[in-house]
Amino acid sequence: MTIFTSAAPLEWGELDVPMFGLGKDWHGGDFQPPAGFSMVMDHQRLWFLANHRKPAELHPRSRPGAFQAELWRYDVAELFIADPKSGRYFEFNLAPNGAWWTCEFTAPRVRADELEIAMPEIATFAELSPDGSWLAAMAIPLDLLRARLDFGPESTANVTMILETPQQKFLSAAKLGGTEPDFHQPQAFSKVVLTPVPK
Repeated sequence: MTIFTSAAPLEWGELDVPMFGLGKDWHGGDFQPPAGFSMVMDHQRLWFLANHRKPAELHPRSRPGAFQAELWRYDVAELFIADPKSGRYFEFNLAPNGAWWTCEFTAPRVRADELEIAMPEIATFAELSPDGSWLAAMAIPLDLLRARLDFGPESTANVTMILETPQQKFLSAAKLGGTEPDFHQPQAFSKVVLTPVPK
């Protein structure tokens, strides 16, 4: 799982990084147009970007920049980051309008805390175009990831998306096993690869 690195601080509106495409759904069917994602980090934050060139079905209670549970019931992009040594992992949900949610797990689907806890240090951004296409980003403090997951070169990660609600399509960057969609498979996440942003 590629994470681009930047020596200069990153800012929303000035992010210029390659996007990777997700063109197959969970069952191997073509998904067009592909959904896009990227990850890039500077010295302070990990940025998760997601986009799609089709209109999104938003959670009815979602608000730009606001913490909202159960975003997965509607269109959403998801980032999973895991510590393979401890088995702990974070799930970050990013709605097309910038609403977000996160949870820490100690094992697959075992929450570290039953309470919904919004992390005030996380920031989100979004652009919704008149034609319905969208681009959203989440900026996650690296000190949070390092403290909770020992984030670094040994970490693993995966990017998933749920799109085209109500006939939801499930997409995953990593190859996950099973006949039915299940994104909570940290043992199958990909090792992160840190590489400078192409010039």
